[in-house]
Amino acid sequence: MFEFDQYLGFLAFLSVVTIGFWLMIFLITFVIPYWLFGSALESFNEWRASKKSKS
Repeated sequence: MFEFDQYLGFLAFLSVVTIGFWLMIFLITFVIPYWLFGSALESFNEWRASKKSKS
């Protein structure tokens, strides 16, 4: 059915697809929300500090 080099190519393809899938899941569930929440919190703290310094 498959020759050995085709089998290795198929395994390499599956490895790349699997790594890409889990990287996408990791980015969507952890990195992007962490980045958005951190930037929103930093913006809020800067806004609060500028409001405090004006009054």
